Amino acid sequence: MAQRKRSERIVETVASGVAEVTPDPDRDTAYTLVLDGAPQSHVDLADPTHLEFEYIRRMAAAIDLIAPSGQPLRSLHLGGGALTLPRYVAATRPGSAQRVVEIDGPLVELVRRVLPLPAKANIRVRVADARAALEGMRDNGYDLIVLDVFAGARTPAHLASVEFMNEIARVLDPAGWLIANIADGPPLRHAKVQVATIRAALPEACLVADAAVLRGRRFGNLVVLAGRTPPPVSELSRRAAGDWFPGRVETDLDRFTGGAAPVTDSVAVSSPLPPAGLFGNRK
Repeated sequence: MAQRKRSERIVETVASGVAEVTPDPDRDTAYTLVLDGAPQSHVDLADPTHLEFEYIRRMAAAIDLIAPSGQPLRSLHLGGGALTLPRYVAATRPGSAQRVVEIDGPLVELVRRVLPLPAKANIRVRVADARAALEGMRDNGYDLIVLDVFAGARTPAHLASVEFMNEIARVLDPAGWLIANIADGPPLRHAKVQVATIRAALPEACLVADAAVLRGRRFGNLVVLAGRTPPPVSELSRRAAGDWFPGRVETDLDRFTGGAAPVTDSVAVSSPLPPAGLFGNRK
């Protein structure tokens, strides 16, 4: 695994704000990427399977369960940060062909320089808007798409519509899976609309989140696993319940959405800002 020498924090201005790479005081080879004061990513260069952020752990659990252990996946990551999940997939599923789309070019260069990828990882990073890049991709090209895009702590509106989800479904293999991060708080209006919007394109889905977030009691991250075949609910429920950060799997999405309708480009809106002091957009 690629490693860099321990050093003081690095601070640079990137396209989306002020980025800081800060050493983890508890792990000699681990670093946190912070953007405008909000933690965006945590990576351990010596052990990319070590995951700190709770919603990333839930995404990784879903990735573990969508295909047999160790099987390579054709993976597309929309939103990059410090490339935590691409590193995880490269370590747990060697031989996976991965592409990352990240709009912030200076951030990509900072991560490449300061937090280098493992030498043998087949991870290609493209600087582009996620939707524009997706529209140029071939049908059925990926087994896995991870959607985790935030700009100024909000998911942009053009990545929250049925038209965009239909593009994701087009690019996914018929047996493939979308794993999406939704950040929302009480009364979960945005999350309900987004789940309905995702299911309009990929109808078989479930949610994984902290129980308090699912009940609309606090702001947080909700992970959606969606495809065209039933998700591995039993295994995912066991993983969520036994994690460092216990979570719950919700399968009754008709009840969860409460009649919310999918949204088109003409009415889609960005996700809500997190409350002051709460970071809902970590990668």
